[in-house]
Amino acid sequence: MINQFSILHNKNKKKHVESIVAMAVYQADNANWLKESIESITSQTYSNFLFVIVIDGPVPDSITRALQDAAKSDDRIVIAQNSQNIGLASSMNSAIDFGIQYNPSFFVRMDADDISEAHRLLRQITYLKKHSNISVLGSALTEINESGKKVGARVMPASHRQITRILPRRCSLNHPTVVIRYNVFHDGHRYDGELLNTQDYFFWITLASQGYIFRNLKDRLLKFRRVNNFYKRRGLSKSLNEFKARIYAITKLKQFSLYNFFYACGVLMLRIMPGKMVKLAYKLDRHLLERFGKH
Repeated sequence: MINQFSILHNKNKKKHVESIVAMAVYQADNANWLKESIESITSQTYSNFLFVIVIDGPVPDSITRALQDAAKSDDRIVIAQNSQNIGLASSMNSAIDFGIQYNPSFFVRMDADDISEAHRLLRQITYLKKHSNISVLGSALTEINESGKKVGARVMPASHRQITRILPRRCSLNHPTVVIRYNVFHDGHRYDGELLNTQDYFFWITLASQGYIFRNLKDRLLKFRRVNNFYKRRGLSKSLNEFKARIYAITKLKQFSLYNFFYACGVLMLRIMPGKMVKLAYKLDRHLLERFGKH
């Protein structure tokens, strides 16, 4: 079945916007968290954007009402609909293609259960304007639980050299924090729509192999919702795709070493272990990343 991407709501009158902010929503999303997420974007100190929210397949009435209420109160919100669930990668590609008509310079990622700090967009877009060589800009984040309480943090390596050096072992950008220059998409690049997970990891590897420059800010510009089943969500499919991504990175970035290969195999074995072991490994990973991932 061929997916139909359609625009349900668009009251924007501008012919040009500087940025496209893109989010996908799903049947299992929490309506209250979604409202917080949307509000964190619409209340940004930076305002020159369109906020494209893609409904990826059927969603409950509570989600629909939350989206309708938000769109009524802010003309920058565009509501789009997929006729069926096609996944995050394809949804983001549709948002990217829709946004091209507004001649934007930047593409901003956002997820439906996270909260952007009020100055996030201003901080990232100002930085990109001052550093024209950088194509992909991420940031650190604060991890919060279901109640919004801080439970951790995730600070990624800052420099391009460190980001690409670590890619064969782990995804070294926090996907919900990323801002991408639109010239990347004008060059023909898109997320791999065949992937239902790890699409960002493969995308960064491809861009790195093509010479695009990355950077992570140390600022914690997003609150990332880490729910109770966080350590159990990966499943066999995602674990296998992460393994494939690591091998892909080793090959594309020509970082051939026994360490990188054994790391990929070791993580795959770890992923299929009980949740408690995965949780322990996650904490160790955070420690190692903060210790050795600095530029």
